[in-house]
This record gives sequence, structure tokens and C-alpha cells, in this order.
Amino acid sequence: MKTTYPTQRRDFLKQLGLSAAAFPFLAGLPGIRSLGAAEAQGGRKRVIFMFSPNGTIPWEFWPETEGSDCEYKRILKPLEPWRERTMILNNVCNQVRGDGDSHMRGMSCLLTGTELFPGNIQGGGGSPAGWAKGISIDQELRNFFQSSSDTETRFGSLEFGVAVPNRADPWTRMSYTGPNQPVAPIDDPRRMMEKLYGKVEDRENLVGIVDSVREDLRRISSRLASEDRRLLDEHLELVHELEQELAREKAQGELVHPVPDIDPRIELVNDNTPRISRIQIDLLVNALANDMSRVASLQYMRSVGQARMNWLGVEEGHHSLSHEPDDNEDAVEKLNKINEWFCGELAYLVERLAGTPEPGGEGSMLDHTTVIWLNELGKGNSHTLNDIPFILVGGEKATGFRMNRHLKMPEKTAHNRLWLALAHSMGHHIENFGTEKFCEGGPIDLG
Repeated sequence: MKTTYPTQRRDFLKQLGLSAAAFPFLAGLPGIRSLGAAEAQGGRKRVIFMFSPNGTIPWEFWPETEGSDCEYKRILKPLEPWRERTMILNNVCNQVRGDGDSHMRGMSCLLTGTELFPGNIQGGGGSPAGWAKGISIDQELRNFFQSSSDTETRFGSLEFGVAVPNRADPWTRMSYTGPNQPVAPIDDPRRMMEKLYGKVEDRENLVGIVDSVREDLRRISSRLASEDRRLLDEHLELVHELEQELAREKAQGELVHPVPDIDPRIELVNDNTPRISRIQIDLLVNALANDMSRVASLQYMRSVGQARMNWLGVEEGHHSLSHEPDDNEDAVEKLNKINEWFCGELAYLVERLAGTPEPGGEGSMLDHTTVIWLNELGKGNSHTLNDIPFILVGGEKATGFRMNRHLKMPEKTAHNRLWLALAHSMGHHIENFGTEKFCEGGPIDLG
């Protein structure tokens, strides 16, 4: 969907005689955004989709009881400090069937809620398929926000990755701009920095973004409101810190994960993947704080991925472990460690949002953001698409959803209805999303 970023802002920045490189640092400031745009009552609304693969360990994930007094099991313990902002949503299922294996449909139908095209990508059990037949909910919301100058942003959506292998198939893609149009996440922080801030002269070391614009920004600083000056200083400081961090990581070794030539089906994840994850999260929060986008995704690895998480003491491939029987205590313990780590990264993302004041508004960014943690399967060794882990974290003012509870929906509630509820909470009152028959009953009531 083609958009034109509000011309009043562009014209104002051009009149200041600024270089194009300064635009990313200024365009999202509340004082600049107010030119030609009026925020809806209640301020900005944002959504982040965070994906981790290969199912969970149900008895270490789902609380025993419903309501606000439920006890968090081991995997969800990192979210304990944020339980008042958290909703654990049970019995939500991916009912999409048809072409492809469960991993393929679990991944590429997760955000689209519709079937895969027939294709020649061979799935497990002799089930070939192609790409998804429809748009994903993140891109649907992107288009909705981009359709109005009040909510239009520079990018519309941003797709972050962590250790996503360099291959394109239904196991690696969850975002779609439309039928047969998958969106590849960016899993190299250097490439994401370049997307957000443009190319720099010293591209190899990615140093100099801040230096190249500092004089421009110093010249106009006096013309900015005090709040805008504060936000600009914070933005510059964080980008400078990330520049230095990426330079250090570059000196120590490659940031991207390698794929061995001998067997491209196995991904070897760098031991510095946890650091890459934190850099990506910092970049994501910073981009949203500066209103470069209001929709983002953060994809860890891929469905059926064989990431070997050495930093957790796990040498086996993730997917292979997820296929082990429930009585294999060693495999279950390692899968618990893996899922705890993913939850810990979610908790860090939430902490960063909560610790960042809402630009030009009240409260923190978390008050105006909904983060949804999801998976393509409910349980790895059964390949079930039932009881998929859906965790929502955020501010009630962002969606109107009532948090601080474990909510059990009626058995096998279609996840299309969750995406309807999310769209409605953002002001996008669509009647159907994905396959129409799975929308019967309308949006899930999460109020």
C-alpha cells in the first residue's frame, strides 16, 4: 500500500535546511508530528508480535486456575513482575487446515488466519504447500494506520528477526502483505540500523550516523520545544550507544548466525545471539518511541528450526528436542530452559517499554502498546494447533482488554476471532479476517 508521509512535516524540515540524514531523528517528535495530524483521543496505539517456535511444555506453561490469582508456572515466571499487565489466553486454536504440514500452517497461517496455496514446498508427511492466501494481521493493521495522516508513520511496520535463517519458505515467514507476498524479517542489527537511519560512509563498521547529523540538529535545537529537545537527546544517545555496541560486536565476530555448508537444514546460532536479541529489542523500542512505526514483529528463529542454544547448555537442535516423548526428562528440562529464555526476552521488551515515557503523552510506552507472544504449535511432539500459547502484555488503555488474568476461552476458539478483537481495539472495525467461517461469533470479548 503506497503512502505519502504528511507533507506538512516534510516541508517544515526542508525549510529548516536539514539534510535527509537528520529526518529520522526529528520526524517522530511530538512537536513535529503535530503538524497536519491530530492524535485520536487517548493517544497512540501500538502492537508488537513476538514469535518463538516449536511449541511449549503445557504443564510448565499454563496456570492451573483462571483469574487474577493464578500461579505462574516455570516458563512464565519471568513475567511475574508484569502480571498486572499480562493476560494468559488459553484454548485459542489455529483451525486452518488444507495444504502443508502443521508446522507450515502453524507458521504461515498464524497471523494470516487463512489457508496456504497448493505448492511444491514439501512438508512433513508428504504434505506440499505454497505461501499463504491472505494478508497477515500485522500488515492489515499497518495498512489501516497508514491510511490516515493522523496515524501514518515513516515505515508503517517493522519486521525484526533474531537468528532467522537465510531461506524463504512457509516455515520462515509469518508476515504477508497479501496473497503470495511474504515479508522477510531483518535479523542483522546492522541492516536494521541502515534501514532506520540510512547508509553511512563507514558502512563496514557502521560508525558515524550520529556524527553526520549532530551539527544539523544542534542548529535547530533552540527551535524545538523542551520536551522535543529531551526526546531528541535521548534518541541520539541511544543510537550512539548502539553504534558503539555494533562496532564492538563486529570486532569480536560476525553478528549474523552461520549455516553450515555440510547440512543447510541445521542452523547454528552464535553464542552472542542473546546480545543480538537485546540490540534488536533496543532498536525496536527506539524506533517505536520515535514514531517510525506503530506495528512491529520480532521473530525468533523459525518453525522446525534446529537452533542449538549453547548459552543455555543446550547442544541439541530445538526442533529435534521438541519431538522427544514426554518421559524424556532431559529433553523436557532443556525445552523448559529454551522457553524460559524466550519469556525472559519478552520480559526485557516489556521492561524497556515500561521504562520509556510515552512521547508527547501520559504514562509509559507500555501503557499505549500491546505485545503478543505467540507460537506456531501448542505442543511440539504432537504438532497440535490447539491451545497455542497466546500471551498479551500491555496497557489496558491501548486496547480496552482487561489484563492481570488467566482466561480460558471455550474449547477450540478460532484464533481469527482474536485478530478481530485486536483490530477492533485499534479502531479497525472489520467484520472478518482470514477465512470467514473461522470468524463466526465475532471478536473475542476480552473486556
